Amino acid sequence: QVQLVESGGGSVQAGGSLRLSCVVFGYTYGSYCMGWFRQAPGKEREGVAAVYTGGGSTYYADSVKGRFTISQDNAKNTLYLQMNSLKPEDTAMYYCAAGFKCGLEITDFHYWGRGTQVTVSS
Repeated sequence: QVQLVESGGGSVQAGGSLRLSCVVFGYTYGSYCMGWFRQAPGKEREGVAAVYTGGGSTYYADSVKGRFTISQDNAKNTLYLQMNSLKPEDTAMYYCAAGFKCGLEITDFHYWGRGTQVTVSS
């Protein structure tokens, strides 16, 4: 049973920082893609960042390039998202996901966490 558990969300003022974490349990398929997605009220879920656990490319949405950094600690089966220079438009529920094909397409990911809320006030 694959489980992904996010943490680290919260409320912060614009310009502030947060670091999200996602621990993966039960994924035994070798290297795979891990990603962060977000969904704001009334909007579709969108890809934020992704990384292949076997090393190599990272992927970022244009809206977060230069502000967010995705990283991983394979020894801890943990994925991170460092979010700096946060803006009110970053407010959303953030989800961790795992899949075999790497990118920012929702359909490439098969396992999902329940999400952690990020709220950025102006």
